Amino acid sequence: MTFVEVAGGSFTMGTDDPRGYRDDGEGPAHTVDVGGFSVGPYAVTNDQFAAFVAATGHRSTAEVFNNSFVFGGLLPDEFPPTRGVATAPWWREVIGADWAHPEGPQSNLEGRGDHPVVHVSWHDAMAFCEWSGTRLLTEAEWEFAARGGIEGSHFPWGDEREPDGEHRMNVFQGEFPGNNTTEDGWAGTCPVGTYPPNALGLHEVTGNVWEWCSDWFDPGYYAVSAEVDPRGPEAGQAKVMRGGSYLCHESYCWRYRVDSRSANTPDSTTGNLGFRVAR
Repeated sequence: MTFVEVAGGSFTMGTDDPRGYRDDGEGPAHTVDVGGFSVGPYAVTNDQFAAFVAATGHRSTAEVFNNSFVFGGLLPDEFPPTRGVATAPWWREVIGADWAHPEGPQSNLEGRGDHPVVHVSWHDAMAFCEWSGTRLLTEAEWEFAARGGIEGSHFPWGDEREPDGEHRMNVFQGEFPGNNTTEDGWAGTCPVGTYPPNALGLHEVTGNVWEWCSDWFDPGYYAVSAEVDPRGPEAGQAKVMRGGSYLCHESYCWRYRVDSRSANTPDSTTGNLGFRVAR
């Protein structure tokens, strides 16, 4: 695995933009100092996760539960009806969906070895870290690295999602959820390194897949956060996720930003959730 050295420093974390999501606790914007660390330039890939599984025999959370959640738009037209999520019916519970079968047992990873691994829980990510001698980033480290030195903007390159019409990340194009025009070239995940890196050399920190962080989630945490190397609350119900994914769309999920945040329970698995490692 390769790593990018991050010198650390001071930055403004979070946002007070009224278009953000108050319930996510994106604000208040606050000054944070982080120490130096190393971070992977890419999200962990299917090939890397497969090497971990081959070496350890690890059974992922989705494999143990024998199900995970898949975006309905990626399922074949003839796919049998399955249980959906009441508040987000585009998510379908698929028996047999897991990291090696992203759209269910009829699918595989052929041609997707360099795509980010998905359907991995926080527990799976932690097991990979233990095997590889790495760790997950703290939420503060993640945002500091994702910004790449740019202060106050929503993206690693500024505030325009597509400057001069150039697609710089993999997000949902068109009318969500039924009409994905794939103008950025991808309906699902794209290979890591598809889009140009930020100023530090990190690729796809926004869009493509959500990335697990080490912190417990609390929407009120920013108001009481430590000023130096904050590590999140001591306990909680859910873990922080950062960066958004290929399913984010401004109409319902304007979270493909470096200053957005979300969360999920540590045993949750979906087809748009992966991770990046640090050391």
